[in-house]
Amino acid sequence: MRALLPLTALLASAAQAAPLRLEFWHAMGGVKDTVAGYARDFNASQSAYEVVAVSHANYRELLPKFQSAVREGRAPALAQLEFTQWPALAAQGDLTELNRAVDALPDALSGDVYPAVWKSGQLAGKTYGLPWNVSVPVLLYNAGALRKAGVSFQNTWTALETASRTLATGGRRPLIAAADAWTFEANVLSRGGALAEGSRPTLNSPEAILALTQLARMSAAGLAQPRTLDDATRGAFDFARGQNLFVPASVANWNDARRLPFFTLGVAPFPCEKSGCTVPLGGAVLSVPRGTTAAAQAGAVAFWQYLMEPARLSGWIQTTAYAPPRRAVVPLLDGWYTQNPQLRAAHAQMTRAVPRPTVPAYARWTALIEQAITRATTGQVSARVALDDAQREALR
Repeated sequence: MRALLPLTALLASAAQAAPLRLEFWHAMGGVKDTVAGYARDFNASQSAYEVVAVSHANYRELLPKFQSAVREGRAPALAQLEFTQWPALAAQGDLTELNRAVDALPDALSGDVYPAVWKSGQLAGKTYGLPWNVSVPVLLYNAGALRKAGVSFQNTWTALETASRTLATGGRRPLIAAADAWTFEANVLSRGGALAEGSRPTLNSPEAILALTQLARMSAAGLAQPRTLDDATRGAFDFARGQNLFVPASVANWNDARRLPFFTLGVAPFPCEKSGCTVPLGGAVLSVPRGTTAAAQAGAVAFWQYLMEPARLSGWIQTTAYAPPRRAVVPLLDGWYTQNPQLRAAHAQMTRAVPRPTVPAYARWTALIEQAITRATTGQVSARVALDDAQREALR
């Protein structure tokens, strides 16, 4: 790759004109002040662009507003889109292809980003998303309750079920069996399976059936508590009071979970049922909508490069607990990791992380997966029937 001119040189030609206003729509509502600070500091560092950060509460709230803005010709210059959201938008022509911008990046940046992270923004060999916030799945647990009960466990699903059987006393249902497609995808990957092969769904793969059969079995035996994503508040309350002890989650949930009262939080890498298992990346990409002018595209990429500078990423990761998207930031986190060794182990999963399926239909499939999880864990149908139904629907 050819080296990109320094950022100051890129901006020099536009320095004589008034700054070009660029809106950046993001879903980081919990840390919106941090993101606003990055925009403010970027604006102070140069005179070509004025980035305005517009906060939305979450990805699901941002998406329909973004789609409307694209249709009406008032889209922002840059938008944060969750990994399962952007492929359908790219396939229907709503996003700008960024290969030329990526090819022009300095090797020190492009070669430093984890390959799986880059692939998370690519469809059919074209780049539509630039990485920033990435996460890996983990197992959050009530360390105090386990210590009091004298229970430890190997980090596998089999051992987790055994430990849950010991801990299921006094009405406890140790594991939260969340109807969440991402952590279920991680469960399937932990067994060497997948929920997609190329562009084809494999929602009823043997590994998926094994994973859901175990969750349904544990739920029926009182070892697991079925939950939907809409029930997150109640789930957090039950976790804090010790009714539930294990929660598959994102490493970025660590910040909120550690603030829960009355218990000591533990964080472990996601359970690995098969040697050499992988984990699916979570998070989002930063995308440029269709119709964005060349000047605005250049400004969007310049701001993204600013966010990706190692020192800035170090502060971002320590604020949010997101995983490092590039290798150069890892040494800068040594002191923080010394204070938080469980997060070092959690983030180390980046070396075996893989992209989520970049299939335009995958967002629709995730809804079918979550429906199947609920049906099986609440005893409506068997895991096999639930996943066979989901597969049949996905193929329509």
